[in-house]
Amino acid sequence: MKRVLPAMKRGLAATLVAASLAASGPLVAAAPKRDLALEAALLAHIKVLASDAFAGREPGTEGEAETLRYLGKQWFDIGLVSGTNDPGHAWFAPVNLVAREPAASAAVFARKGKRLYMPRDATIMLTSGKRALVENAPMLFVGTGAAIEQLARNELAGRVAVLLDGGVRDSERQNALLKAGAAAVLTVLDSDRTLEQVAARRRRSGYALATDSLGGDLEGFITAEAFDRLLVGSSAGLAALRTAAAVPGFVPRLLDLTATMEATTRETTIRTHNLIGKLEGRRPEAGAVLFMAHWDHFGRCADAPAEHLVCNGAIDNASGVAALTEVARRLSRGPQQERDIYFVATTAEELGLLGAAAFAENPPLPLKQIVAAFNIDSVAIAPAGTPLAIVGRGMTPLDPQILAAAKANRRVIVPGTAANDYVKRQDGWMLLQHDVPAVMVTSAYGNLALLERFFETDYHRPSDVVKPGLELGGAAEDVSFLVALGRWFADPRRVPLTR
Repeated sequence: MKRVLPAMKRGLAATLVAASLAASGPLVAAAPKRDLALEAALLAHIKVLASDAFAGREPGTEGEAETLRYLGKQWFDIGLVSGTNDPGHAWFAPVNLVAREPAASAAVFARKGKRLYMPRDATIMLTSGKRALVENAPMLFVGTGAAIEQLARNELAGRVAVLLDGGVRDSERQNALLKAGAAAVLTVLDSDRTLEQVAARRRRSGYALATDSLGGDLEGFITAEAFDRLLVGSSAGLAALRTAAAVPGFVPRLLDLTATMEATTRETTIRTHNLIGKLEGRRPEAGAVLFMAHWDHFGRCADAPAEHLVCNGAIDNASGVAALTEVARRLSRGPQQERDIYFVATTAEELGLLGAAAFAENPPLPLKQIVAAFNIDSVAIAPAGTPLAIVGRGMTPLDPQILAAAKANRRVIVPGTAANDYVKRQDGWMLLQHDVPAVMVTSAYGNLALLERFFETDYHRPSDVVKPGLELGGAAEDVSFLVALGRWFADPRRVPLTR
């Protein structure tokens, strides 16, 4: 009886509890257990990196120096070693950028050798190189550019392609025409976009790696009124050309006009750095795992009388660099892995993924040795319990292993590829261009409504600062799962090196 009585009591208690729960309504799933210590560690990093003392972490400034000093000390204290594999540049891999801003712009138009009057403020010419020039080039009206693929290269070669704006404000059509052989592209602003808006947007500097050979491209914009004035005396005005371009089967039309167009830029060199650390594995010849997050932001991004002039980038991407650092800390505490694990804090992501491009062009190890790369960007978005998404799903051979690791760690991954809409907006895209299997696995993209809310409010604005209640529940869970992925992919028995 003494042995049976406790069991009877437990059974009676369970019955009473069940009856009580049934009376009170349906069961509610328990909230996920949060790692508050990890959330506090992430917040501490973010407060430092997004403070005004770091001045918005702009590449080539004292804000960069402060950022790299802080991260370098953190990584050294964790136990990482330099991952540059270059004794001449331990820890900090140089990245030289060139900033180009528009300088001179000129356009002259003629019919049968006779120069036509054109106000200087009716056009703007732009190039990504130092100088671009075309002289006396025939002008070919291509409408909206929909028939580009039907044009033979010799039809565009040496000619200025005249393109209707039509409210489609992307550069893909212009780039496609240049790639197809056009000497230049002249876009007619026949929508609600104004020349002043184009000039204001393009007045900002364009950035490139100093090793990139840019130049030769020439892009111009002209007001609809000015272009219509050029057509006076031709067989058709702008309205007739627009109507013709809307007809199915439209064929590009050679105009009785020639153009001489020129654009130049001013150049500034920016010297910046990627920070590269490493946890050494037992068998570096077996390949490596890579974790990456960009450290940079915009620096000063507003003018007086605005109350706050600095873009501090608390979520984008102090949170990602904080997560990267804590992934390194937790991996360093466990047993030594078989493979090397690299940690890269990239520069100039906000300027066009340029730090990641520099890493891929001058890597510290052969790129084919990288078994898996995981980018971390803007993770302070979703609450604890939010499922994960894979940005880059279906684009690498990593998916089956990630799904297996998620199952083993009781993590849910949302189905589908909706998050891939953002794949080109993050550093992993540059690695994908070099055939490195790179993805983002994060709760920040597990609820796209929350992510879009961030994009519509604080993203790339001075308001992206550390605020009360900054959401770090999902970020902490991301760190835990990334640690699990690091161990998973660092095991050659589980994930062989096949490349």
